[in-house]
Amino acid sequence: MSKSRRSFTAQFKREAVQMIRQQGLSVAESAWRLDVHANVLRKWQRELEAQGEQAFPGKGQQSALEEENRRLREENARLKMERDI
Repeated sequence: MSKSRRSFTAQFKREAVQMIRQQGLSVAESAWRLDVHANVLRKWQRELEAQGEQAFPGKGQQSALEEENRRLREENARLKMERDI
């Protein structure tokens, strides 16, 4: 039987990273206390450092850069099709 995948809110992820920063706990200790894998916590930490407040946009939501990239890919495909016609 397969396990269902857990999901965490953006607020939970931010607070988990703050636990490492403010309380001086190691990633492993924080992960154990929160019952998440240490690699997941490290990923959240890297994402928050790289994207700041725009980190963890939510299910189905993309960052502004990802949205622009998607839009440009669609436009590029349309222009190629028009060119070939």
